[in-house]
Amino acid sequence: MNESSETSIRVVIADDQAMVRAGLKLVVESEAGMEVVGEAADGLEAVSVARRTRPDIVLMDISMPRMDGLTAARQLLGQPDPPKVVMLTTFDTDENLYAALRAGTSGFLLKVSPPEQLVEAIRVVVGGDALLDPAVTTRVIASFAG
Repeated sequence: MNESSETSIRVVIADDQAMVRAGLKLVVESEAGMEVVGEAADGLEAVSVARRTRPDIVLMDISMPRMDGLTAARQLLGQPDPPKVVMLTTFDTDENLYAALRAGTSGFLLKVSPPEQLVEAIRVVVGGDALLDPAVTTRVIASFAG
């Protein structure tokens, strides 16, 4: 942890698309009290970067080469004092959602979510709560109600 009076939220971004990483980094770093401490282009790199940088939270793409985000999340969450993990996906499927929750992630967001939703998700998850994308929540509730 840094020693400044206001501790910033330390974020690692893991996504196999450089443009997506750049966009997420821009959103995170434009927010006061948040900093990107590492980036990764695949799951193996995500685990390595997170172990080295000790972030508060990892924004993890569910689908990446070499090691997918779910496997990487399970590896990170299985270690002592793990970071929080928010799973990011392009595809809003029940299968992805349930797999992310079973892996122990604290959040599930669609990549098309607005920037303020991503920032809110980071704050909520680091604060100890869980967060599902509102679009996903609405659909899941509707499927249970149906």
